[in-house]
Amino acid sequence: MKIISFDLDGTLVTDAFSQVVWHQGIPELYAEKCGCSLRDAQDFILKEYNKVGDTALEWYDIHYWLHFLDLDLNWKKLLGRFSGLITTYPEVEEVLSYLNTTYKLIITSNAAREFLNTEIEETTLSPYFDHIFSATSDFKEVKKTEAFYLKLCSLLKVDHKQVVHVGDHYDFDYRIPRQLGMTAYFLDRTGATEGPHTVKDLKEFIMRLEGLP
Repeated sequence: MKIISFDLDGTLVTDAFSQVVWHQGIPELYAEKCGCSLRDAQDFILKEYNKVGDTALEWYDIHYWLHFLDLDLNWKKLLGRFSGLITTYPEVEEVLSYLNTTYKLIITSNAAREFLNTEIEETTLSPYFDHIFSATSDFKEVKKTEAFYLKLCSLLKVDHKQVVHVGDHYDFDYRIPRQLGMTAYFLDRTGATEGPHTVKDLKEFIMRLEGLP
């Protein structure tokens, strides 16, 4: 194995930041503009999100939503309002420091580049990673598809069997890369799922990676 690929939200950082931006920050702006309650704004915007659906690139595009809802605020200012919520999981820095001595580390995320850059800038993650990729912004791929992983390996000039991926989405971080023959681990921080390629945190991921019980 040459490269370890990490998902970002739910794997290295909590999803508190992105959840608040989409489900509080944008509805607050809409409620202020329309003079409605926050709850009404949240209900309306959630319906609009669902109409687009997470199989469309627009779902992830902050520019699209600010324009669609006619909200007069720069995306940087919006994300900046909530950047204090960006938090890494407790074991992350220790794990990255350990793995960085042996492997090349990369981030592969569905998050749009605007979110990805903000989260990286607000943490101490950047020095550990050789590359940081957004499936939606950099590859125009909705979710991490087989095509995404193949393009990624081609870009990195490695065979797919030389890459290990770990993330918290069963399909996009585990099932799909394994279909390609990649080594992949499903991160379930709730501990509700068990299996030979399921881990509850990144320390357990190291143990599985090194063949420890």
